[in-house]
Amino acid sequence: MDASPDLPRQGRVPVFNLPGIVTASIAVLAAIHVVRSVLPDALDLSVLLDLAFIPARWTAALDPSRAAEIVRAAGEAVSEPAIAAARREFARYLVSDASAMPWTFVSYALLHGSWTHLIFNSVWLAAFGAPVARRYGALRYGLIALAGIVAGAALHLFLDPDSAMPLVGASAGISALMAAAARFVFQPPPPFLSAAPWQLPPRPPLQTIPELMRNRTAMLFLGVLLATNLLFGLLALPLGGADGPIAWDAHLGGFLAGFFLLPLMEPRGRR
Repeated sequence: MDASPDLPRQGRVPVFNLPGIVTASIAVLAAIHVVRSVLPDALDLSVLLDLAFIPARWTAALDPSRAAEIVRAAGEAVSEPAIAAARREFARYLVSDASAMPWTFVSYALLHGSWTHLIFNSVWLAAFGAPVARRYGALRYGLIALAGIVAGAALHLFLDPDSAMPLVGASAGISALMAAAARFVFQPPPPFLSAAPWQLPPRPPLQTIPELMRNRTAMLFLGVLLATNLLFGLLALPLGGADGPIAWDAHLGGFLAGFFLLPLMEPRGRR
């Protein structure tokens, strides 16, 4: 006699088993980059200037007296005279009619520097956005990513206020999702409860900071992530296919936002 439970007929297994919101996020980022790739150069530059986050623009808008300092800083640490002159001219353009453009605190995450940059970010988004979306749903997933994006831009502005380099990429939001996922994915699942439906695996509890510090796997992952961002940032090397040096401070801001704000996303009764 067959004692196995009467299970419903299984549907077709999807090729990419990602939550819909994660798939949609990647699709939107890819669609934006496709559109940008077919725009005339002048129009694409206009899109970049209107949507990218540029710290110097905010600094000049809040304190116009620092305009000369911003122009001077733009040409520093550049050995090629022609490149230094071009950067100073670009900075001069930014501060000539500076406006804060508050939407750029978020909109910069929609743009990417290259296809490699986009693919690199999409892989990490799929890997760490999926567990967060499955645990918290689309709305909380979006709020965590948004908090990381804003926090990344804010810390970048705070630490490098004179930078005229446009900041683009969803990396700060992805860093927030990475930090959030690290709070619960690097641990064995809790035992099944007899009262719970057998089809549903139990949710792993959200680890406290002391518990996380005792989790070697989680600490190794977090340490490698933070050290890699800091190393590439201090050496001013590109990472992940970005055209310019990695904005390690934006990644750090997103990471801290996801790590410390995640407990606020826990439904009541599970905190």
